[in-house]
Amino acid sequence: MTLDDFSQYARHRVDDYLTQNLGQYQPASHLQDAMTYSLFNGGKRVRPMLAYASASLFGEANELTDASAAAIESIHAYSLIHDDLPAMDDDDLRRGKPTCHIQYDEATAILAGDALQTFAFELLSHPKHKNTATQLQLIQELVHASGRYGMVTGQMIDLANVGKQINIEALEQMHQHKTGALIRASVRMGAISTGAISEQDLSALDAYAAAIGLAFQVQDDIIDITSDTATLGKTQFSDEEANKPTYPKLLGLEGAQALAQTLRQQALAAISPFGDAAQPLVELANYIIDRNH
Repeated sequence: MTLDDFSQYARHRVDDYLTQNLGQYQPASHLQDAMTYSLFNGGKRVRPMLAYASASLFGEANELTDASAAAIESIHAYSLIHDDLPAMDDDDLRRGKPTCHIQYDEATAILAGDALQTFAFELLSHPKHKNTATQLQLIQELVHASGRYGMVTGQMIDLANVGKQINIEALEQMHQHKTGALIRASVRMGAISTGAISEQDLSALDAYAAAIGLAFQVQDDIIDITSDTATLGKTQFSDEEANKPTYPKLLGLEGAQALAQTLRQQALAAISPFGDAAQPLVELANYIIDRNH
């Protein structure tokens, strides 16, 4: 299966699951509209793809895999809504479209983010799955990745260091939390959703996820200065203009590009024991590092 085929498969599954479970709640139709706008505004679904690719190593994707992929995407969408707010990055464009607070208003955007965050755990905790132990494990993975031990702390470190000089170790710590934690959870949750998985296999997937999680941010920093606004779908040089610490700023553009290639090799080495079954993960690692938006 090519990456395009796998991407279509994963997108179709997660989008169907999101649509089936989001529904309409009439007392807050305006809120529902904002949630739907942010979930279906052209996201690449990289994190759900990682979950399905990881699951494929150990068996067929099931409804808990779908719930995991949808929950991860909901957390990601909420984080982008809040990341774009005036008090955060103050962005007007996301994926070439008005950000949620521009399309609606700031209060609606905040509440839509709040609702998407809790929607993620609604999906994972639903009694229909009838697998309490695995559901709890998946919830714990997502809590750890999205809260104070993961993404939220990464965003706080990011905001606290705008305009400041930090070293490469501090920058890596920030991105391990802000971007890497949810990518790691995507890979782990996909595997866990299929049933019993060994610690050895989880360790290999962790090493892969750590490398591509960091590579994702390194490439983001690179394309912020090498792609134009139309290609990016957001304002070019937004990080530079906000005076944020980035890998090209610390390592130079060529140094950042070299780091991305090193991380690619680390990722591929980590999953080599899985053989041909890991091809979707290999293709995703290549995509993350070769993309231009």
